[in-house]
Amino acid sequence: MFVTSCATPSNQRCPRARDMCGGRVALLLSLGLLSLGLLGVSAQLEDDHMTMEDLNDLDVEDEDLELAPDMDLDQDEDPSAAPETTAPPAPKVTYKAPEPRGEHYFAEAFDRDTLDGWVLSSAKKEDTDEDIAKYDGKWAVEEMRDTKLPGDKGLVLKSRAKHHAISAQLLRPFSFTTKPLIVQYEVNFQSGIDCGGAYVKLLTQTPDLDLAQFVDKTPYTIMFGPDKCGEDYKLHFIFRHKNPKTGEFEEKHAKKPDADLRTYYTDKKSHLYTLVLNPDNSFEVLVDQTVVNSGNLLTDMTPPVNPAAEIEDPDDHKPEDWDERAKIQDPDATKPEDWDEDAPAQVPDEAAVKPEGWLDDEPEYIGDPDALKPDDWDEDMDGEWEAPQVPNPKCETAPGCGEWKRPMVDNPNYKGKWKSPMIDNPNYQGVWKPRKIANPAFFEDLEPFKMSAFSAVGLELWSMTSEIFFDNFFITDDRNTADQWASEGWALKKTAESAAEPGLVTQMRSAAEERPWLWVVYVLTVALPLVLIIVFCCTGKKKTPAADYKKTDEPQPDVKEEEEGEEEEEEEAGAEAAAAAATAAQEDKSSPAEEAEEAEEGAEEADDDKTEEKDTENEEKLEEDILRRSPRNRRPRKD
Repeated sequence: MFVTSCATPSNQRCPRARDMCGGRVALLLSLGLLSLGLLGVSAQLEDDHMTMEDLNDLDVEDEDLELAPDMDLDQDEDPSAAPETTAPPAPKVTYKAPEPRGEHYFAEAFDRDTLDGWVLSSAKKEDTDEDIAKYDGKWAVEEMRDTKLPGDKGLVLKSRAKHHAISAQLLRPFSFTTKPLIVQYEVNFQSGIDCGGAYVKLLTQTPDLDLAQFVDKTPYTIMFGPDKCGEDYKLHFIFRHKNPKTGEFEEKHAKKPDADLRTYYTDKKSHLYTLVLNPDNSFEVLVDQTVVNSGNLLTDMTPPVNPAAEIEDPDDHKPEDWDERAKIQDPDATKPEDWDEDAPAQVPDEAAVKPEGWLDDEPEYIGDPDALKPDDWDEDMDGEWEAPQVPNPKCETAPGCGEWKRPMVDNPNYKGKWKSPMIDNPNYQGVWKPRKIANPAFFEDLEPFKMSAFSAVGLELWSMTSEIFFDNFFITDDRNTADQWASEGWALKKTAESAAEPGLVTQMRSAAEERPWLWVVYVLTVALPLVLIIVFCCTGKKKTPAADYKKTDEPQPDVKEEEEGEEEEEEEAGAEAAAAAATAAQEDKSSPAEEAEEAEEGAEEADDDKTEEKDTENEEKLEEDILRRSPRNRRPRKD
């Protein structure tokens, strides 16, 4: 089998190569575009935490699909007139207030455009300056400044550097029995957040609970929600646990989430915060329906719910003769008589010899002979002028200048200060610890879930940033009911925000501004396909003319020269044969007619022989050329 190629000039590529190159280009470009698309989608999903359920909740207004008033479908159009192409309008997401379904204890969406049911605190905070002690921060019910859902209203904290307190009663108190507790609400830091909180408090049900006097010391059962000051991003889950022995309450804090919470405070988008407490003491903290923290009330709270069974005896003291030294100096050791504590650590090397050519009388530095005293030099003020020091040029070629001194070496007799060696302390009694005794305050509460019942929800906040937007408060004991409320409220809002998001390029630029390392990814994603295209399609191994020549190719110049040379040799041979025939005819002295006849016959025979001989030589030459050109039988070309 012989390899064939396209019969094209050497400076052009064959169609098959062009097709392969085009296929590579298309494949590499597709891979590049696919990488950019996946990168943009991943960045959007990372920033938005958008789910497919959000897209399914998209509600497009019918009025967006109506025809314009001046459009008439029956009117004949001028076929010569070019139709005007306009971009289709962006779909609008219509807002519908969520409706609570199923068992719930509190539901508030603020779509009534009023604070009915909410109580503003008129109290003053204790142990605080009079100027800021009063809870006089302003609240309002209004839409978000850059709302994507007209008609959706929420509770907005309007003041900065003030104390705010507002609360509302539940439909009925929540008691921790055999059902879980689900608390969720939305927060949007419209202006970002410098230092302040956005957490809620579930106020403990007590006989003296007065919402108009709601302050920081008002008893609460659970505190939950975001809080930030400086670069400390927190998501609180705190519950107050009652000591069954003393009756006192102590705050128990959940461990810090492992997730990065920065985005929720800086992206100026609405986020859904959810707390789930289960009767088996497990808990989950979710943001945008994604778990960011979880654990157990018995093992993942600080300080622990249950104290230690044993404690160190506070009345136990270490005896005065208790010896904790594991090693001591040997009291029986004495300093050897030959121990010289005054011997120096280093001494001059007595075996050293001064190098030849050492210039003892030449200093290492001399005054610069080219230096001149400044014109403004005042010897009375500045003292006697001296030229600046420069290296002595005579010392550059010499081994050294100045006084020669022997180099210092370590003193073999140096021992330093003598110390007694260390030995095991025969009186060692170990490290003293106070003895353990039973903890008089020990108790074991295996059901910390059963907390104090609460009957109200409140916001008691201090913030250096205003315009914090709260919405869609919901408290229930059924997870499905809470998810349904979230799908009708937060999910719809999230869908509207996602529909109004900028294009892919803008999102990628914004993502790179927050994470500069993404620029490297973008450059590699675009540059790598281009480099591969250049490598595969614009470069290649050049073949020699001999390698390019095959059976189906046009004759090459060297082949033409060989054929022309062989034809000339054949013509010369034919001429010689004709001359020999003529000579033989003259020697025979035949008649002119016979001689002419014999000459014709001789010429015809010569022509026949020449034709047969030429055909044979052509066949042999073709076979030889094929064998010579075949990759299986390479032979050196004859010059």
